[in-house]
Parts: sequence; structure tokens; C-alpha cells
Amino acid sequence: MPLDQRGDSAHSEAMTGQQYDFRHLDRAGRATANIAVGPRVTVNIAVGAAILLAWLVLAAMAVRGAGGRGVGASGPGDTILRALPGLPLPDFLEPFFALCLAPTPLDGQIGPWFGVLVLMWFVMALATMLPSAAPMIRTYCEIADTARIKGEAVVHPLVLVAGYLSAWFVASAMFAALTLVIHAAAPASIMLDPVVGIAGALALLVAGLYQFSGMKEACLDKCRNPFSILFSNWSARPVSIFRLGFVQGIWCLGCCWALMLVMFAVGVMNIFWMALIGLFTLIEKQTTSRVPTRLSGAILLVWAAALLVVSA
Repeated sequence: MPLDQRGDSAHSEAMTGQQYDFRHLDRAGRATANIAVGPRVTVNIAVGAAILLAWLVLAAMAVRGAGGRGVGASGPGDTILRALPGLPLPDFLEPFFALCLAPTPLDGQIGPWFGVLVLMWFVMALATMLPSAAPMIRTYCEIADTARIKGEAVVHPLVLVAGYLSAWFVASAMFAALTLVIHAAAPASIMLDPVVGIAGALALLVAGLYQFSGMKEACLDKCRNPFSILFSNWSARPVSIFRLGFVQGIWCLGCCWALMLVMFAVGVMNIFWMALIGLFTLIEKQTTSRVPTRLSGAILLVWAAALLVVSA
């Protein structure tokens, strides 16, 4: 290599802090190599695909549920859902849909049905909560890029995402157990049906009161400022990064678990309320004002009181 080219190469390495030179590869090879070295594109595609697939599954299930109830038993938004075309999905999802939309079984099939409910709540968490984790994932990628430029070992961001989703998987199991308990008290009810009366009002009351709690505010602070947590707990060990993602998932759960209770009052598979909760969670984590949190809490409390009055 000529002296001037070696000088340019050394200068490039000094500027980037990396020893990678992909100039001998073709365009496709360079693109692939750059993705392998800097996985931010891979992470964005994986997270985006997971969110999109989750919403497709939930939308297909909502359309199926609206069509199965008939006009005389319309639920929230069923008129709109019936006007939508059915989404083409693989046949293996048919048993999953059938179990989610069926009445609660009280025989020996509780075990498999519990597994289906866990998966259903986890898909809901993917659709509604993973978008609000995007700033945290992006922050990790930025710190990882800086560390990579310095030549330090970096754990792939998907390990962090896996830890985050593991926390919500555990939460999904708890919500699934709560779903079984609630609907076991009303064997004829369908999973899409809202929980009415005292049970529905209690869910709204808990969700509303939690919006004013110090725990809610503490968890929001952690979710709004992920940089300090990620930076102070930085590690080159995959187990540590997985644990870090799990902890971030716990903080996110601390922000949003009570809002997920609202789904019992509006219908567990009400896709319109899922979208509203997902959008509100995203806004709540991106603003430093307490107004959205307090306003939503007040609305939920008034709603709970109104439901109690109607049910009396």
C-alpha cells in the first residue's frame, strides 16, 4: 500500500477507533458488514416488525370477535370492525383465536387456556408498550456506538430488548391469572366482554388512584431518563445487559400496570382502547409535565364513580 494511502487509513482508524476496512467488498457486502458492526438498523427492523406483527394479530382477533358476536350483541367499536376486511393470517393462529374468544372453561383445560391468555397479554404488551421503550433502546444504541468507536466490547442491543420483554412476559402471566379469576366468576362471559358492575368500577378506581401515587411518579422518572441508568450500569457481559433490560421493563411495568387494568372495564381485546393506552403511554413518558398523568387519573376516577352509580 502506498505511503499516502496508509496514512489515510491510519487517520481513518484514528478518527473512528475501529480496525474495520470493508473497501474490498462490493456494495451489498459493505452494507451487510456495516450492519454487523453497527446493529442499530437490525434492532430498528426487529423492533418495528415485532410491533407491526403484534398489531396485525390483535386487529385480526378484534375483527373476528366483532363478526362472531352478531349485530344484536355489539361491543365497543364493533360497527367499524365489521366493516373491515378479514386479515389473512396463518392457519395455526386459528386455535389461538378460538380459545381467546371463547367462554372461560371450568374443566381440566385451564392449563392450556392459561398459556393462551399469557400469549394474548404478551402480544398486547408488544403492541402497546414496546413503542414507548423505543427511546430507551435508541439511547442504548447511542451509548453502544460510542463504546464501539473506542474499541470496547459491546453487547448486542437485542439482548437489552429481550430483558425488557421478559419483564412484560412475567407481567403477562399475572394478567392472565387475573383474567381467569375474573371470568371464572362469570362463566358465560366472553373474553372481549367488558367487566361491569363493582369489578369494573374497582379496576378503574385502582387505575385512577395510581395515577396520583408517588410510585407512579418515581417509575415515570426512571422511564423518562434512561441514559443515566444505562450509562451507570454499562457492562460488556450479556447477562448484565439482559438484567438491565429486565429492570427497565420493571420500571415500565410500574408506570403502566394500572392502565392495563382499564382493559378489563372496556373489554380485554378492545383494540381501540389498546391503541389509546399505547399512545398515552408514549406521550406520558416523553413529557415532563404531570398534567397528562393527573388528568387521566381524574377521568378514570369519575368513570369509576359513574359506573358504580349505574350499577347500583
